Amino acid sequence: MNEDRALALAGVFQGCSLAHQLATRGSCDETALEASLASVFRIDAASVPDVFGGIAGVRLGLRALSTQLDANRQDMAVARMVVTVLRLERTFSGRRRLVDNLKEGIVAAQRQADHFGLAHATVIGRLAELYVSTLSILRPRVMVSGSPLVLQQQNNVERIRAALLCSVRAAVLWRQVGGRQWQLLLQRKQYAMLARGLLTGATLDSG
Repeated sequence: MNEDRALALAGVFQGCSLAHQLATRGSCDETALEASLASVFRIDAASVPDVFGGIAGVRLGLRALSTQLDANRQDMAVARMVVTVLRLERTFSGRRRLVDNLKEGIVAAQRQADHFGLAHATVIGRLAELYVSTLSILRPRVMVSGSPLVLQQQNNVERIRAALLCSVRAAVLWRQVGGRQWQLLLQRKQYAMLARGLLTGATLDSG
């Protein structure tokens, strides 16, 4: 068990938590969303913390990770999304053409992000389109439940899809640093302890 795995898994939880927030109330932790969006474009980062712009960039995910791995405090909607995202990533990573298409799309979206800013509707819309054309055509599909009124609004749907894309990006990273699904069953306590330790460190660093 190491900190890189905990951080990458926290990235998965962060993306799913953001999607859940957006689906249920139409808003989310904007700081966390921007950090997750930035992670999509950091394909060749030097380290796992760098993917998220530092440990503080995945603070929401670390909180969700430590909470979700406590059986008495689980939010089942988020937990189901995380498990589905991890399974979806395995399917996606085996489809070379889709992987290449997504990478090409991200490079194109980078130019828009540089021009408009990460959280601009144009960038969010482009990332949402990429999610639809690559990840959502695969199985299992990530099911997001929430407020019908919220889910009828196109801008909210696009933000949810962008958040799920961020979550899958973190799932790829988690697997790259040795993360495996069986660890969520057998190493829950270790992950939760690491998450709490990293969260404390991030809080102290930010004053």
